[in-house]
Amino acid sequence: MTSVADLAELVRAPAALSVPGDLVAGAAAAGVLGPRTAGLAGASVLLYWAGMAANDWADRGLDAEERPERPIPSGRITPAAAAGVAIGLTAAGLGLAAAVGGRRATAVALPLAATIWGYDLVAKNTAAGPAVMAACRGLDVLLGASSGRPVRALPAALTVAAHTWTVTALSRREVTGADAALPRRTLAGTALVALAATTLPRATTPPRPAGRPSPVDDAPAATDAPGRRTAPGVRTGAAGVGRSLAGALPVALAGWYVARYGGAQARVAADPTAGRVRAAVGAGITGLPSLQGALTARAGAGLVGALVALAAPLGGRLARKLSPT
Repeated sequence: MTSVADLAELVRAPAALSVPGDLVAGAAAAGVLGPRTAGLAGASVLLYWAGMAANDWADRGLDAEERPERPIPSGRITPAAAAGVAIGLTAAGLGLAAAVGGRRATAVALPLAATIWGYDLVAKNTAAGPAVMAACRGLDVLLGASSGRPVRALPAALTVAAHTWTVTALSRREVTGADAALPRRTLAGTALVALAATTLPRATTPPRPAGRPSPVDDAPAATDAPGRRTAPGVRTGAAGVGRSLAGALPVALAGWYVARYGGAQARVAADPTAGRVRAAVGAGITGLPSLQGALTARAGAGLVGALVALAAPLGGRLARKLSPT
């Protein structure tokens, strides 16, 4: 009988920690971060798990030779059951997206689901594979922005998509190992991704009418004790410190991302064996929340970005018990 642990392995359950940050980054960029984001993130997790189950169903013949320990070739889950899980999770994900986000979310969730299945059934082993998988993650970011203006989230979507391209390119060499040129190329891409995460345009506030003084100029002086007034310059200085901290957070999170994922790729370049490649792919999956956190913080939601990034070490710990690849 199929156990919960077998199903968790089929869908790479812990790897789903890398998914909600897509939606959060997209919502933050579009200025629509709120309770609805959590529901859309849940829908995206279901679609992610569906894609993992469909992947193993499509690769069952190859896995019988290269990875016989996986749930389907080992006999712990039948191909029919895996297909049923994939179809059921897809339906559930689309249904939840429609319930939470209505027609606008459905308009993104449907092509996202189609792209996931297209990757698993058609594109995975073709030259287009990395680009198709990158499109999946880009659409995931846009799903988070679907209740606002998705075009505002396009730079964040392209950044996450570029990261995904590097992970997918590496994943094709998990069994055979790679030549040193591949990790060098993906490492260069990772550096560009981190740079993009720290230089994307910040969220802007609506412009003031011409001639109207700024809030700092016309706001009454604040008081920090009865009968004592805080000078405007002190308030301005405190605001400057806050802006400095807000600017430093995306850089710190992007640096963390490079240290985790980039460091793993550097080790592959030094020793491009299959084991090192698998470790780098795992680092790319579990380290993605730190990039998502940087994008979220860059969009102006610093605290939320920091919370998103905390999924990275948690995912890394869970990956030691259940492989995310």
